Amino acid sequence: MAKVIISQLGGPDGELGASLRYLNQRFAMPYAEVKGLLTDIGTEELAHVEMISAILYQLTKGLSIEEIKAGGFSEYFVDHTTGIYPVAASGEPFTAAYFQSKGDIITDLHEDMAAEQKARTTYDNILRLADDPDVRDPIRFLRQREIVHYQRFGEALRITQDNLNSKNFYACNPSFDKKCGK
Repeated sequence: MAKVIISQLGGPDGELGASLRYLNQRFAMPYAEVKGLLTDIGTEELAHVEMISAILYQLTKGLSIEEIKAGGFSEYFVDHTTGIYPVAASGEPFTAAYFQSKGDIITDLHEDMAAEQKARTTYDNILRLADDPDVRDPIRFLRQREIVHYQRFGEALRITQDNLNSKNFYACNPSFDKKCGK
């Protein structure tokens, strides 16, 4: 299970990327309420990094070499033993390319909503593979948080739309195209 769950630490739709995405996007947000929301969710995502790391540690501590080989964890073990290192389930190490920050409110909020949906899908896939209740319960909790974050980003998008003079908000960046924003 560790080989699969590790994707939620350092994979393309994982918690580390989500945290960095939101904490970086917040600087370009012109509305305090949306900036605060990004700060709060970005900080919560750091707590999710801790939860995933704890699950990984618990699943890998005390593994024998035979168990490491049988679990397909040999390549990871060679580079990291059983230390926690952010990689995707495919073995690709974490990269900043996994998160986006455009500086355009609408673009970033749509990116955030999509990111939460992709993370939820990843958690759904993990739940399809996991049978241990000690793994499934925290994964269910994290999956539920993705749904809550998606809703919150939808609220942030509504706040942003309500603050724009032009309802054709897809065609401009109010930070640069002043005629579109207040």
